Amino acid sequence: MTTSYTPETTAAIARARQHAVGDLLHRTAARYPKRTAVVAGDLRVTYAGFDAAVNRTAHALADRGLAKGDRLALLSHNCWQFAVVAFATARMGVVLVPVNFMLGPDEVAYVLEHSGAAGIVAEDALVPTAEKALAGAGIGGGVRGWIRLSGAAPSSGWEDVDAWWRTGDDTPPDVLVADDDPIRMMYTSGTESRPKGVLLSSRALVAQYVSCIVDGGMTADDVEVHALPMYHCAQLDCFFSPDVYLGATSVILPAPDPAAILAAVERERATKLFCPPTVWISLLRHPDFDTTDLSSLRKGYYGASAMPVEVLRELARRLPDVQLWNFYGQTEMAPLATILRPHEQLERAGSAGRAALNVETRVVDDAGRPVPPGEVGEIVHRSPHATPGYYADEAKTAEAFAGGWFHSGDLGTMTEDGYLTVVDRKKDMIKTGGENVASREVEEAVYELDGVAEVAVFGISHPHWIEAVTAVVVLKPGATLTAEDVHAHTRERLAGYKRPKYVVLADALPKNPSGKILKRELRQQHAGLAGEG
Repeated sequence: MTTSYTPETTAAIARARQHAVGDLLHRTAARYPKRTAVVAGDLRVTYAGFDAAVNRTAHALADRGLAKGDRLALLSHNCWQFAVVAFATARMGVVLVPVNFMLGPDEVAYVLEHSGAAGIVAEDALVPTAEKALAGAGIGGGVRGWIRLSGAAPSSGWEDVDAWWRTGDDTPPDVLVADDDPIRMMYTSGTESRPKGVLLSSRALVAQYVSCIVDGGMTADDVEVHALPMYHCAQLDCFFSPDVYLGATSVILPAPDPAAILAAVERERATKLFCPPTVWISLLRHPDFDTTDLSSLRKGYYGASAMPVEVLRELARRLPDVQLWNFYGQTEMAPLATILRPHEQLERAGSAGRAALNVETRVVDDAGRPVPPGEVGEIVHRSPHATPGYYADEAKTAEAFAGGWFHSGDLGTMTEDGYLTVVDRKKDMIKTGGENVASREVEEAVYELDGVAEVAVFGISHPHWIEAVTAVVVLKPGATLTAEDVHAHTRERLAGYKRPKYVVLADALPKNPSGKILKRELRQQHAGLAGEG
């Protein structure tokens, strides 16, 4: 059935039905105006104050020429201003481009240039990196926001972000943001040497928030510590934004420092905490763990990799009142795809769980046909969580959505009752300390060295990092390179988390008859490196 209305009526209906990410905070502020929304250092802000700060910032960005569809980069550690800018851009329909603060100037320049960013907001300590990146990307003007975390006054050409949110028009900007208008562009490493820009819309994000809330047992009375980087959609979209949606209290820490996390849980009587396994392990090993009052903690979450069984048992023993959830997914799924619930942690240890509320998951062969239970295939999903596509990359988008399913690039098996186990990464992604590292990007950096004939980069199991980046290098005849030469070279070329923790010089790489390097065999051969110190 079709119904024809005037353009004015159609527009009015669209505005009345709007349910974009920028609306969530406004509606929560109407329900709980006096409730504490954010704690960041000495700053404590109510939902009414958070909403007003977002409106003021949105108007400030509009006054500086930003409009719906423009892109704004954000380069910062976790802070109150990060949260304000994230919701202000969503409210305007401006596409936020969070940037990994561990990247070097050249890597940031690529993100700025590829995204077509109209400006950048940067933490004061990262402004030198931002300035080099802007110059490298050929961006001479545009918005330049200075987040004053260290207390330093803005440099010439930069504006203090605090002035944006503290004063000005605090009424909501009148911008229609449709469900599938992109409001976020997240850069994710792939097998290519350059990352892809993953677009996320309000439809994808809000559907994902609902899955997190329902399947993750989240409630409005939660008090959550947010310590992992908010440039990642895991912390930002599985935890912080759902808390805003519900009206929970968020305690923002600049970094996942174990002592600071433990102190924040005790001080704020936190009930909820997300950490990758590496950080949970760091908390358990910290000398303050047993002397800190963690009795308020009720909900724990992990992701990025499976939790070692012995660590699960230790957590159950030392935090007996904490229920654990394992969230599995990827940026393109905004990011949640499957969940392993508290009662399944030990009986299904190593599993990524079953499809989340708004997700359908299969394991398929190369022709897209479901494989029998227990057989390895590619993990694919159907869900409103899924990205609307990669920015300016029709070919990669078509490949990812072949057959009407989103292809994750991960390999896995599924039980008859729908429990997923991730067994390998089709695209050779390494997840180290919760960060994604593309093997090929590291390989290309090593290949720049004169004397390198071949290199294979892969991850090996590591007790702290879960996976450690490892490079096996074959030298050209007569070359005199050492492993330290490779380490020194990658220190110049790559962000710290991307650099190989182990470099092995070898005479040859194992290959199949068609010449493909057998990385699984390399992982087996060098699995003991982490135990050798």
